Amino acid sequence: MELAELQDKIYAFVQAAKGKKKLKEKDIIKGVSAETSETPDNVKKAMRAMIDVGRLMYSYGGGSSSVEIPSEEYLREKGMIK
Repeated sequence: MELAELQDKIYAFVQAAKGKKKLKEKDIIKGVSAETSETPDNVKKAMRAMIDVGRLMYSYGGGSSSVEIPSEEYLREKGMIK
């Protein structure tokens, strides 16, 4: 599977859980690798690339971290969009 296609699957997976459940990195890796039959390592690399460019972000709260889609406000603050 192409990297861009895998990243789209990851984004859709996170988008489906938005507002319902905070997803941990491990949840995304397990869910997407089961859904697409990609190796967990490939899913993790694709997800990290998405975090590096700002398509996804880590958030921290309540003593644990989760991965989510960043808001426009966050992206503006970080200078990723104008």
